[in-house]
Amino acid sequence: MNWGRKIVLGMAIFMLFIIGMVVYMFKVHGNDALMEDDYYEKGINYDADYKAINNVFADKAEPKISLTASQVIIQLQDSVAYDLKFKCASVAKDDIKQTGATIGHANLILLDRAKLRKGLWFVELRWTNHQKAYFFKKDLML
Repeated sequence: MNWGRKIVLGMAIFMLFIIGMVVYMFKVHGNDALMEDDYYEKGINYDADYKAINNVFADKAEPKISLTASQVIIQLQDSVAYDLKFKCASVAKDDIKQTGATIGHANLILLDRAKLRKGLWFVELRWTNHQKAYFFKKDLML
């Protein structure tokens, strides 16, 4: 085999590698947990989110998050309707979205820990109380 055939063979192998990587990237596309589908809409609504985050600190309404062996317990100050998102850092299909109202006099939100894989989770909690919007974000390691 002369040097001309080796160069052509090397280029062919490299081109197959690049084509394989392109096919793999298109196959994996959409499973990224850090990619937002409505990125531009979130940018437009950033001021409302910023005010809601500041409301949490101004009113000292930060939720208390407790971990037990079987549950994740989130306690709020008042009985409210909420929108909760648990985003898995590694796999987007494991994300949990839950809406509802707090439970009991302790104003609790309960999540079954068996459904949650170990690792880093991003918690986003939105609620409204007395016509005031609140938005709480926290990273949680399970």
